[in-house]
Amino acid sequence: MHKTWIKITVVLLLLQGLTVGTLFSQSQRFKDLAATPPMGWNSWNWFGKHDINEQMIREVIDAMVSSGLRDAGYDYVVIDGGWRDRKLGPNGELLCHPVKFPNGIKPLADYAHSKGLKIGVHTVPGTHDCGGDPVGGYGHEEVHVRQFVDWGLDFIKLDKCQFRKGGWNEGLVKELYSKWSKLMQESGRDMILNISAYAYRDWNPEVSQMSRTTLDIAAKVTGGANFIDEKPVKNFLSVMTIAEQNNAVAEHARPGYWNDPDMMVTGEQGLTIEEQKAHFALWCIMSSPLFLGNDPRNMSDAEKEIILNKTAIAINQDPTGQGTRIRQQDDTEIWAKKLNNGKTAFLLLNRNPQKMATVSLPLSDIGITGKVRIQDVFTQKHIGTFSGKFSRTIAPRSSLFIVVQP
Repeated sequence: MHKTWIKITVVLLLLQGLTVGTLFSQSQRFKDLAATPPMGWNSWNWFGKHDINEQMIREVIDAMVSSGLRDAGYDYVVIDGGWRDRKLGPNGELLCHPVKFPNGIKPLADYAHSKGLKIGVHTVPGTHDCGGDPVGGYGHEEVHVRQFVDWGLDFIKLDKCQFRKGGWNEGLVKELYSKWSKLMQESGRDMILNISAYAYRDWNPEVSQMSRTTLDIAAKVTGGANFIDEKPVKNFLSVMTIAEQNNAVAEHARPGYWNDPDMMVTGEQGLTIEEQKAHFALWCIMSSPLFLGNDPRNMSDAEKEIILNKTAIAINQDPTGQGTRIRQQDDTEIWAKKLNNGKTAFLLLNRNPQKMATVSLPLSDIGITGKVRIQDVFTQKHIGTFSGKFSRTIAPRSSLFIVVQP
């Protein structure tokens, strides 16, 4: 009898060890999907809910390849709100919009994969989506995750829209997002979870690879983007307001989890070319997930020069963590990100809409001694060799994105 109990105990311990090992393996694999900030495209900022359809998504997939976006690292295609029907099926399953997506999502996933891209969709963990349709995943989480696996999805944007059974509370938010994370990790398919709950929470890094830190960015779909809050629109934020809020939680970003300040607003969305450069540079310095919110089928050469810049993307993808704002004086700012190769990326920024400003980078004061070489990220030109301090006069609402090499 004694030997029998020993054998049973050993078996139970082995099974427990296997279970713990499996859970650790699942968690590590989940995090490895975002060893560097994910990159891709999302439909919302440009097209919103009403202007998307199956054919348009196919055209975007083609454009991601032909324009060089895929080869530059933008490999996720995310279909935001508008792909669903306005009701769930008889078993709680999600239904695709019968007119806009008559063939469903799986053929689009297959097409994206055939082009070397990955694909994802927007969905909601509450009872209703942001437009008030009763298509939420509450109570149907297992059904929806299984659908996403069957469709071959690689990315889920989980948007905290409406919960009409008593309203949201922080305990419920954590419970539902944690449940989705667990189901996705146990699903057998690699999928990124993008928490879109409009604020950083201390449990976000445990259950997701990226999470929104702010309200939505002002974009074409909301009436136009803003660099600063000159004409603020309720609940839609300017580039700089979002950057400031995202900067406040910089310490939490690391390989496996990245703070998400929302999709970008490059292209004809209201920003000047110089503002778009500063916007893209900020997202790169902050190690933000780089998700375009444009129309990849119709990009100007000027926009492509910004978003396809190899040096800027390499700065973003450097896994050292999130860069931060290190200096602010009047309308001028300096942002910095240390890189693995010993170099440091800096953004010298003038926020003033009318006046030139001289921005001085005190190299010796921030621990960079001796002579250094400085390169302009966007022009790829060598600016010169400097020591002690580097200064430049920056045009109104413009910036200088540089790499400093000891």
